[in-house]
Amino acid sequence: MWLTFKSPKLISSALLSKRLMSLGCLLLLAISPIALRAQEVIKPDLAQLENSEQWQQTLSQAQGETVYFYAWGGSKPVNDYLRWAATEIASRYKVRLRHVKVADISEAVSRLKAEDGSKSAIDLLWINGENFSYLKEQQLLLGELWSHIPNSAMLATQQLSLVNDFGVAIDGFEVPWGVGQFNLMADAKVFQQNTLTPSSLLAAAKQYPERITYPRPPEFHGTTFLKQLLVALSHNDQRLFVAATTQAQAELLPLLWNYLDQLHPLTWQQGKAFPSSNTEQLALLQQQQLLMAVSFNPNQLLKEQSEKGLPASAVRVYFAQGAITNSHNLAIPKGAQSPAGAKVVINFLLSELAQKHKLQGSWGDPAVITPLLDEASTLPAQQELHSSWQQVIEDKWQQKYGA
Repeated sequence: MWLTFKSPKLISSALLSKRLMSLGCLLLLAISPIALRAQEVIKPDLAQLENSEQWQQTLSQAQGETVYFYAWGGSKPVNDYLRWAATEIASRYKVRLRHVKVADISEAVSRLKAEDGSKSAIDLLWINGENFSYLKEQQLLLGELWSHIPNSAMLATQQLSLVNDFGVAIDGFEVPWGVGQFNLMADAKVFQQNTLTPSSLLAAAKQYPERITYPRPPEFHGTTFLKQLLVALSHNDQRLFVAATTQAQAELLPLLWNYLDQLHPLTWQQGKAFPSSNTEQLALLQQQQLLMAVSFNPNQLLKEQSEKGLPASAVRVYFAQGAITNSHNLAIPKGAQSPAGAKVVINFLLSELAQKHKLQGSWGDPAVITPLLDEASTLPAQQELHSSWQQVIEDKWQQKYGA
């Protein structure tokens, strides 16, 4: 499981201590006979899966296939990573990967809904949350992926929360391939601490009018910003982590709307307009029109600083309850025309090579496999809200502020 939240006063010392302990353990394990024996146990299992008749048949069927991968196209580092992956997959497996860039994966979900399980132009999806919940409920996804894809055996299910997606059991209908944690990248002068509360955010907005904002929902960064606020304003009300009842909505959502009514007049464009995405918001931060930008990647700030996109003085800030954390996942539609190729793509994206390149390259997305777990690259975690709250918040926000 993810790290549970600790008091802000204890975070830095606790994390430092844990990281030093983790480093020491890793050094001991590196030379330990027990570690060697553990590796001997793990490797034959993975090798057995890779050499199985089932997987060899999948590799054979996949050769020459083209996999149309419908995935968010709003990030250059992500797009660059997928171009690298496509080159590797073509060379190793004779499978062509085509990244079909979408502004929101709901576009692909709508297409699958219209196709209703018939042959689809979509072979692979990058999804999570309410989109997964809907497709699973409508029985539009291929199942048993974990048992059919060898590298699923390396998923860090004991250390990370990877078996549920926004409160919905994955049940083999999708495969995690990365982790998102919500945080802010900000000018160092804006926030006095590395943890954030609704009151400290409001105080910063008053001190720096029209320099703070968030992406317009239903863009997922913008919606997650609203969810972080609701968790904080409701003091982590447990009704947020189960299906959103009418009564729970009536009692909890006014906390968010009352807060936004105070915040919006102080934000960029006085709350009458919002950035279309976190990419646009980051550009506004780089142009010094804004003092903060949102991110779902706990390593993005370091990547931006290393590439001179943001100054070394910029800081990473997250909500005091912890950063909303979820996995982002890969799924194959039932009507996919290249299901074997799609499985080969997923298996590669879970490989140590691909996960390491994703973590250490320009994307910086945390790994989800046991050989590459890196506690130092993650934040204290806040549980993700149940998927039903996503649509509720977006619809109500649109009614109140969308015009």
